Amino acid sequence: MEYTLSKIATNDGHGENSAFFDGWKAYDSDPYHPTKNPNGVIQMGLAENQLSFDLVQEWVKKNPKASICTNEGADDFKEIAIFQDYHGLPEFRNAVARFMERVRGNRVRFDPNRIVMSGGATGAQETLAFCLADSGDALLVPTPYYPGNDRDLTWRTGIQLLPVVCESSTGFKITREALETAYTKAQDSNIKVKGLLLNNPSNPLGTTIDKQTLTESLTFTNEKQIHLICDEIYSATVFDQPGFTSIAEIFQENPNSYNPNLIHIVYSLSKDLGFPGFRVGIIYSYNDTVTNCARKMSSFGLVSTQTQHLIASMLSDDNFVDRFIPESAKRLAKRHEILSKGLAQVGIGSLKSNAGLFCWMDLRRLLKEATFEAEAELWRMIIEDVKINVSPGAPFHCSEPGWFRVCFANMDDETVRVAINRIHEFVMIVQTKKQRYRRGKLEVSLSFRRLDEIMMGSMKMSSPHSPMSSPLVRAMT
Repeated sequence: MEYTLSKIATNDGHGENSAFFDGWKAYDSDPYHPTKNPNGVIQMGLAENQLSFDLVQEWVKKNPKASICTNEGADDFKEIAIFQDYHGLPEFRNAVARFMERVRGNRVRFDPNRIVMSGGATGAQETLAFCLADSGDALLVPTPYYPGNDRDLTWRTGIQLLPVVCESSTGFKITREALETAYTKAQDSNIKVKGLLLNNPSNPLGTTIDKQTLTESLTFTNEKQIHLICDEIYSATVFDQPGFTSIAEIFQENPNSYNPNLIHIVYSLSKDLGFPGFRVGIIYSYNDTVTNCARKMSSFGLVSTQTQHLIASMLSDDNFVDRFIPESAKRLAKRHEILSKGLAQVGIGSLKSNAGLFCWMDLRRLLKEATFEAEAELWRMIIEDVKINVSPGAPFHCSEPGWFRVCFANMDDETVRVAINRIHEFVMIVQTKKQRYRRGKLEVSLSFRRLDEIMMGSMKMSSPHSPMSSPLVRAMT
């Protein structure tokens, strides 16, 4: 009976009652498969990086000693199995620190003694929230932002997330004016602001925050004497210019200009290496008290020593890292190009992006009216009739209806082709009939050139991530 349980157990703070998670449920109940279920839902709502798994699998096969569950690595089984120091294996902390440096172009240095592990970025975010704020306090978060933040940062901590409204007219760029507006609004409401949370590169925008904006944001938090948390879990997914700038670089260039006790970084291997199941989350704080407290709290969500051992071996292999980082970026760039050009062929634009595992797709012109109700209706059509799970902007707290996040790195080339064809058909129906889309079976004869002819004709596919260069067809206006 609910009245015998805690408030956390009986409230809806997990946030599952939103279109963001409903899309996942729709996919789970009817997943696409090229032969077993070709009319099923294609999952484009999951930000997973599967394009370079062959490189990882190749390394694992060549390095069996890295696992204690192989004949070659079994001699280390006892030592690894009984290790339970929540500081983590020294070789693991050293390897992660060096990897973070290399992803950032070796322009910064990270102290392995400040590496605090956690059960994924989810655990890292929540641990920092517990360290920095009390129930009722707030963090400012630029919009649009990852819907999971509402769960990760607020559900058990009791803190609030206050939006810093960013608009499409400026490319959703963070401005000092927007930061000041959100901060003043919180003060007027007697809400104590404890920090600013930045996601760089951004989920869902797929953009990096430029150096000037990072500097202005750090100056803002320093002046207000509030914390700056930088979620940098997509830092190795940058595939185009401008490159990635870490908040660590801004601080280390002018260490005397900022209070180090207010600067914290969240990192993970879930996106950069594609290991969400390993649950490797990292907290890196320049604040000694936060580092010590977070390390003690990490005992509630440690990374298994078996995983630490494997990751330490992999990330200590300079040849592997030197190959993986640029090759992964190259493959992400090609996949991004395929999707963005495919969308452009039917006049669908997207925010210019250079990082991440997704596009921020602009479907505003397909809305019946500029409302979030119309956005939700369009999303339901895409899920139920087009059978693609994309994520609408409302759960991301986007200030304007009609924007959708489309993930592109969690599937093979053939599935991408099928998905873009479905989007083509849907858009053509909306454009040609000029009336409300009727749900049901899609029965329409289209007289445009199929995307599969363009993509398959340009070159043969050699692997699930093989590049395919299709000609850029002039977008419809």
